[in-house]
Amino acid sequence: MQQVAEPWLVLRLSDSPFLLGLDSFMGDAPIWLLILAGGIIADRYDRRRTALFFQGIQVVCPVLIVVLLSTGHLRVWMVLALSLVVGVTDALSSPSVNALVPSSVAEEDVPSAVVLNSAQFNLSRVLGPFFAGAVMATLGPIACFALNASSYAPYLLALYLLRIPREPRRAADTVRRRARDSILEAIVAVAKKRRLRRALLTVVVTSVFGVPMITFMPVLVRDAFHLGSAEFGGALSVFGFGGLVGAATVLPLKANRQRQRFSTLAAIAVGGLLVAIAVDRVFTHFLVLVFFIGAAMVGSNTAASSILQSSIDGRIRGRVTSLYTLALRGGAPLGSLVTGVVASRWGVRAALLGNGAVALLCHGALIAVARKRAPRMT
Repeated sequence: MQQVAEPWLVLRLSDSPFLLGLDSFMGDAPIWLLILAGGIIADRYDRRRTALFFQGIQVVCPVLIVVLLSTGHLRVWMVLALSLVVGVTDALSSPSVNALVPSSVAEEDVPSAVVLNSAQFNLSRVLGPFFAGAVMATLGPIACFALNASSYAPYLLALYLLRIPREPRRAADTVRRRARDSILEAIVAVAKKRRLRRALLTVVVTSVFGVPMITFMPVLVRDAFHLGSAEFGGALSVFGFGGLVGAATVLPLKANRQRQRFSTLAAIAVGGLLVAIAVDRVFTHFLVLVFFIGAAMVGSNTAASSILQSSIDGRIRGRVTSLYTLALRGGAPLGSLVTGVVASRWGVRAALLGNGAVALLCHGALIAVARKRAPRMT
């Protein structure tokens, strides 16, 4: 619900597509600097307590927005600053939160657990915007921020009550190892396997060129279709429903070879759908395309995540998860910032058209390289 209200609020306060992209940049940029540190924290310390600590800090941000918006003191720079705080706490806690899921089930159930986790996340993308459109139309954006703040209570309670089987204590010399060596261990583990490298690169391209479509959806709805927040919320719900379908599509895929093929094809579809969204002028067509791009984007990333989670040692799961999160979210702020610059100068349609075209070229290059090296790889 806040993801519907915040972009609309930034546009209302600034009327600037660039600041809209900057807000997304501030929320995701800390991933570059801190996500690998979050992976080390996830593998060295209690993941549940780590998640509780940082998520407890994060809840302060929507509360402050509610107070400042209610008193009329909210400014754009304040929204950007709070987005930065959310980004920092997310970066330090995301590996612990994500590693809790596979740590809760038997090894053979890890791929299904990852897919189900993605499904519940995308279910929130369906329900949240659906309610946000109605709430913003009747009560205004402040109600969305207030409901988001209150939603932390059951989430933090669930983390508090969660019990994970205690893992063997790590040797003292392992705990004392330098952070650089600790991260290198995870990077080498991924680099040695062609399928894992391919999965991460696919996620990077989708993140850089696909995720900005979500960030700039309010600009597209307002400026290209001349509609309001209710339609924007509806479009986000359609995207989330598509993501739910995309995640469910991965569930029957049992072999990593199948998941890799699906991830690649779905990522290519994201590029083609971005081009179609950029040139189409009918809102109902836009909703159909948004559904399919949601399915393709989430399906591709979920398949890549399940490949990584089921192919690595649980001892380094937090660090490998941080590499996946860096690939998934690290490219998004750069993509959003560049898309914002292009959209401010040539319009949002031109920006999305460029993103789609470059994404198709990148995936084509990845496929060509993979086919060229396949006979020599083991």
